[in-house]
Amino acid sequence: MATAHARGVVFIHSAPRALCPHLEWAVGRAIGRAVSFEWTAQPVLDGARRAEFYWDGPAGTGAALATAIRGWEHLRFEVTEDATLGNDGGRWLHTPSLGVHYAQTDAAGNIVIGEDRIRYAMEIAAGDVHELQRELDVALGAAWDEELEPFRHASDDASVVWLHKVG
Repeated sequence: MATAHARGVVFIHSAPRALCPHLEWAVGRAIGRAVSFEWTAQPVLDGARRAEFYWDGPAGTGAALATAIRGWEHLRFEVTEDATLGNDGGRWLHTPSLGVHYAQTDAAGNIVIGEDRIRYAMEIAAGDVHELQRELDVALGAAWDEELEPFRHASDDASVVWLHKVG
């Protein structure tokens, strides 16, 4: 059986200038070909750079990309992998203070919280609605979204994909 073809985006929200070539090398190694990013200034953080890179490859490439670029200090990034027939999508968020957060996504890009995680949140909350909200916020990656949001808004001229909560 052939591996499903996937696609997604690597968003480097902020990286020190010296790290930029290393990130290109790591992404290229993960997808099996040399890549070159179009780096622009990150106006939210003086001296930082930002880039977006659209990729395609076998299902699971998103995880390989997130693994390849995690671990560097002062790096903020997101990796997305769209769902394919027979494979869930994913979203990996990273900030220096929080580390990596992974969330499964559906075909529309919505975060999917599994039944076991919801049961765990209800058990931990033990009827406390504030604790339940806290646990669900952890499952949704709310702290990561909150920290990354100013970096997503990079500049008025940049083509940024807006990810925000509805409601």
